[in-house]
Amino acid sequence: MNRAERVYQYMKEFGSITPMDAIKDLGYTRLACAISELKMDGYRVKTEIETGRNRWGRPVHYARYSLVEENAVQNNLH
Repeated sequence: MNRAERVYQYMKEFGSITPMDAIKDLGYTRLACAISELKMDGYRVKTEIETGRNRWGRPVHYARYSLVEENAVQNNLH
C-alpha cells in the first residue's frame, strides 16, 4: 500500500485527516502531496480550513481533508 492509499484508508476509517493526524498516526509530513495524488487518481476530496491555536496562543490555520461521498455528489446533481 502506498502513501496515498494509506491516507485514503485513514479517511475512510476516521472520516477526515489533518496534517497533524498524518504526522502522529501515519508518520507522513507531506499530507498535501498524498491528497494531490488522490485527486489526480480521480478521488473527490473536500478541503476545509480550520483555525486552532499554537503553543503561544496565536491563531493558526490548517486543512482538514475528507472524501466526498458519491451519493452526496449524485444528490446535488438532482
